[in-house]
Amino acid sequence: MITKKNKLFSISTSMLAGAILQFSPLSVVHAEDAYTINEGKLQRPTGYREWVYVGTPVTPNDMNGGKAAFPDHHNVYIDPVSWAHWKEKGEFRDGTILIKELVSVGSKAAVSGNGYFQGQFIGLEATIKSKSNFPDEPGNWAYFSFSSKDHKTLAETAKAFPTASCNSCHKGAAADDFVFTQYYPVLNSGKAKGKNATGGYESKLNNSYIEPKGK
Repeated sequence: MITKKNKLFSISTSMLAGAILQFSPLSVVHAEDAYTINEGKLQRPTGYREWVYVGTPVTPNDMNGGKAAFPDHHNVYIDPVSWAHWKEKGEFRDGTILIKELVSVGSKAAVSGNGYFQGQFIGLEATIKSKSNFPDEPGNWAYFSFSSKDHKTLAETAKAFPTASCNSCHKGAAADDFVFTQYYPVLNSGKAKGKNATGGYESKLNNSYIEPKGK
């Protein structure tokens, strides 16, 4: 028997479940929602900050004679469907997309000491593996940039870079299928690790780290 009180509780529960689903990160990361390509142009992906964050490399000008090829921080994300495939199979599935959000080097000093700290958002790039869209590209990978030259705006669509501008470097130096997984511990350590790849399940870190000796 459904009483008025139980009916109200049922309605409230349904509304709450609907609200959770509506605002849950999982509601924006289905495979078919990760990216859209029309007539060879990639539409700028949205919602990627809800994806799986894999790391932030930076090659600052200060350490590269003032002329670093990529002097910004690159916050890198992978779509959750591809992450699930990676941690189970140890390979990048067809349809994988990696997003690089470019962030300038900001302050070089903090209360913790000197270093390279993130500043402002200045660009957006993407890498996609798709046999149907890029059948002639090495590994079926293509590379895109939405960043304006002055780093002030983002384009709504982007065309893939010419093959030689990106693929040659990735092919020769990337550890896994054109991806520099050696610089992303989340990907490198999580390869085909299943549940352990999600973090917190292992006590032994199995690293070669040596603690610096104090002066």
